[in-house]
Amino acid sequence: MLNNIGLPGLLLIAVVVLVLFGRGKISNLMGEVGKGITAFKKGVNDGQKELEDNASEAAKDITPETEKDKA
Repeated sequence: MLNNIGLPGLLLIAVVVLVLFGRGKISNLMGEVGKGITAFKKGVNDGQKELEDNASEAAKDITPETEKDKA
């Protein structure tokens, strides 16, 4: 069903949404969506950094005891 919409159909839908909600409301909504995406990316990066930190802390030192004493 959605495969047959095409460009004219999308433009018609965009005009109807603009008329129903108004430019200001759509602008505010897109701003909130942008803030949400930014917060999501920051959360993903923080989580990935935390995982990397945990992995580096859990890394074992496999240097033999005799080699440690030489350093």
